[in-house]
Amino acid sequence: MDRLIYTSLTALRGAQARQTATANNLANVSTPGFRAELAEAQALWLRGPQVDGRAVTSEEVIGADMRAGTVISTGRDLDIAIEGNALLGVQTPNGEEAYTKRGDLQLAESGLLTTGDGHPVLGTQGPVILPPADSLRIDREGRVWIVPQGGDPQLPQEVAKLKLASPVGSPVLKGLDGLFRVPDGGILPEDLEARVKSGALEGSNVNATLALTEMIEASRSWDVQLKMIGDARDLDAATAELMQLPQ
Repeated sequence: MDRLIYTSLTALRGAQARQTATANNLANVSTPGFRAELAEAQALWLRGPQVDGRAVTSEEVIGADMRAGTVISTGRDLDIAIEGNALLGVQTPNGEEAYTKRGDLQLAESGLLTTGDGHPVLGTQGPVILPPADSLRIDREGRVWIVPQGGDPQLPQEVAKLKLASPVGSPVLKGLDGLFRVPDGGILPEDLEARVKSGALEGSNVNATLALTEMIEASRSWDVQLKMIGDARDLDAATAELMQLPQ
């Protein structure tokens, strides 16, 4: 009975991992630029000295769905939608460089430009810090223009250029914080052809209806495996009773 029990146990863990990924996707249906997580199940054979005695299930997040979300016009100067495959460079709390599609930029009182979830936005020269200004705009190439306080509105000044990186040809992994990283601390090259649309936001690419269906399927799979464990327990108990009968 141990084979059935442990096989069902690994299937339970797989269903739990699938539910976790799906729940995270559902929780981020309204998050700008969010990319849905993809989970995959596979059989892992336990290798023995003579025969392959058992196959367990492994299910884990293997990547993200990189299809674009819907772009919605907002009219806000600090909102940008990053076109194509390009990613926006940001700085993580430990100082590493990471990447995102989130374009709801915010300006802190210190002048630091951040994403909506608080990560400092990187420019080609490091984190973007803006001086006090009467107006601000971001052009198609990701250059940040301001009119300094008391300055001539007809003479805007370029103060920074957003780091728009290309993931093409490079291994990129999605972390638990929703940011993309290059393994082993690598960085992506700047994409000189990248373009942004100012005054607009790209929404999440999560299909809420499909995610709900996947959640129901994972829940049913969980119930089935629990029933199998219960059946294995009953069979084991019946076998033990049979062995106790007098010879």
